[in-house]
Amino acid sequence: LMDSIAEAMPEGGKEEQVEYPRIAIIGRPNVGKSTFTNSLLGKQRMIVSPVPGTTRDSIDSICSHYRKKYLIVDTAGIRRKGKMAKSFERYSFIRTLRNIEICDIALILFDAKDGIVELDQKIAGLVYEAGKAGIVLFNKWDLVDRTPAFQKKLENEFQNKLWFMNYTPVLTVSALQRQRVTKIFPLIDEVVKESSKKISTKELNSFLRESVSIKQPDRHRGREVKLNYMTQVGIKPPRFVIFTNKKEAIKPFYIRFLGRRLREKFGFKGVPVRLFIRQKTR
Repeated sequence: LMDSIAEAMPEGGKEEQVEYPRIAIIGRPNVGKSTFTNSLLGKQRMIVSPVPGTTRDSIDSICSHYRKKYLIVDTAGIRRKGKMAKSFERYSFIRTLRNIEICDIALILFDAKDGIVELDQKIAGLVYEAGKAGIVLFNKWDLVDRTPAFQKKLENEFQNKLWFMNYTPVLTVSALQRQRVTKIFPLIDEVVKESSKKISTKELNSFLRESVSIKQPDRHRGREVKLNYMTQVGIKPPRFVIFTNKKEAIKPFYIRFLGRRLREKFGFKGVPVRLFIRQKTR
C-alpha cells in the first residue's frame, strides 16, 4: 500500500517555496471545507456534495484579496481510524497530517449545527501539537437557531472542549451563503504576523521580573527558587527559554501562569506559545 502511495506522489522531496501564507483548511468530513474554499476563491474549484468524503485528495489553489495572495489547501476530511479501510482514505488522512505540518495557519472548520464533537477536539489537538497558528470557524451558521442562548451554549462548548486553544480567534460563517467569509483574510494576516513575532531579551527579562514580583515560584526544600533570565529561541510557534537555579521546582501551574501573562503582555493571538524551563549552569 505505502509503495503504491509513494509512486502516486510527485517526485522530489522538497516543498515548493512560496512567498504568501500557506493555509490548510481542515475538519472532519462534510463540515463544508470544499464549499468554504469555493467561496473564498469565488469559483467552483472543487466537487461539492452532501456525501461525506467527496474531496478525496488535497487540492492547492491561489486566491487574492485586495491584491494580496494566499495559498489555500483544502484537505480531505479526517475520519475516525476505524473507517479508514480503503487505501485512499488512509492516503487522504496522511495528506491532511502533512498539510498541517507544512501550513502557516490552519482554518479549523466545525459544523455549527453539531457543536463540537469528539473528532473535532482531536483535529484541533493535531493543530495544537504541531505548533501551528489557527482560527476556528463555525460553518453553516445560516442553518442554526442564532438565539443568545444557542450562542452562549456554543461559547461554553468552546471553552470546555477546546480549552487548550482558548487563544484562538472564533468566527461564525456560512460558506454556502458567503456570510462573513471575506472577514477571514484580515484575521489570517494578523495571526500569521503574530506567529513570527519576536520579543527582545531586554523586554522578556523585564516581563520576567514583573511576573516574579506578582507571584514567586514555590520554595524548594526551604530554598528560594530564582528565575535568572528569559530569551526567545524561535518563531512559528514562538518559543521561549527560562533559566532557573532549580528546574525541577518549577511546577506546571507556574508555567501556565507565565504563559497567561506572556499573552496579556505581548499578544500572540491565534498562536500557541511554547515555554521551556532550563537549568542554569554555573
